[in-house]
Amino acid sequence: MDADPCSHSYCGDSELFTAVRSNDLEEIMSELKSNGSSNSAVRCGIILSGGSGKRLRDIVYRRRADYLPKQYLNFIGTRSMLEHTFDRAETLIPAEKLLVVIAKEHLKFEEVRRQMASRPRKSVVLQPENKDTAPGLLLPLMHLYKRYPEATVAVFPSDHFILEEYLFMRHVDSAFQMVESDGSRIVLLGTEPHEPDPEYGYIVPGERIEHPGRDGSRTVEMFVEKPSMEAAKKIIRAGALWNTLVLVVRCNTLLQAIRRAAPELYRSFEPIENAIGTADEQRVVEEVYYKLPKLNFSKGILEVLSLEHRQALVVLSVPEVTWSDWGTSNRLMHDLTRFDRSASFCKAQ
Repeated sequence: MDADPCSHSYCGDSELFTAVRSNDLEEIMSELKSNGSSNSAVRCGIILSGGSGKRLRDIVYRRRADYLPKQYLNFIGTRSMLEHTFDRAETLIPAEKLLVVIAKEHLKFEEVRRQMASRPRKSVVLQPENKDTAPGLLLPLMHLYKRYPEATVAVFPSDHFILEEYLFMRHVDSAFQMVESDGSRIVLLGTEPHEPDPEYGYIVPGERIEHPGRDGSRTVEMFVEKPSMEAAKKIIRAGALWNTLVLVVRCNTLLQAIRRAAPELYRSFEPIENAIGTADEQRVVEEVYYKLPKLNFSKGILEVLSLEHRQALVVLSVPEVTWSDWGTSNRLMHDLTRFDRSASFCKAQ
């Protein structure tokens, strides 16, 4: 294992980044792998990388003169956001059990082909086109369920900035252990807001859940997607957390949750489920996607579950972790300026 902290975290000026001795980090990563391997449950992962990064297209174009989706860029350091996500997830999940879903059109970029070439066989799931995050999650989920029906799966967005990665993954490991002890749970990770932001999704926590060694876990009262500034201030005062969209759940539990919350989407995917692994798979996927409406996972699945099947949802608070989805140019440039990297990023290659 690489003992350099920069191999697992974004690194920069010492006053801006948490100082972690390399031997401490190696010990932490070994501990996480040990925790995962000691449990008999199969741990898998899905990385959502199907988006086109439209909100950052202009800033990407100024750097590269093309519209490469943001998850394939290296904003800080030498690795792309997606490559950071791979490295993070693989502290708990074997690479061959970690699927990434991308849109077929991404492959026109040489950088995407390069990053996908390093992935294990059958770990890259192609969508004919991006239909938002609910179909983007359901497609690789069905692949995993075919291979590992008893698996517990962690879902990661591909394009989020996480500074204290080792600490964040400790919380993901805690979420794995919660689900492995109660397979009916859907555990979401929420970070503590440092300011009201109307562009984020929020989780309003409910009652504390008594779980040995799992402080910070609560029921979910509601999801609030992109509130007004005043509403964001109000729910933060009530203890709301930013929704990282990182979650841990049993494969079958999530399939059943999607079936309850979005039955039309699930019915649309049943031909795909039957075709996976056959010669007709590609044709069937393309036919389904051609007619498929877009559906956002937060709005179309999680919000429905919070109203109709709230008992399954748990939010795990992730304190002392710097997190951002870098979903807008203002947010990206604000953070890069903090890290004194904006000038080097904006220089054209």
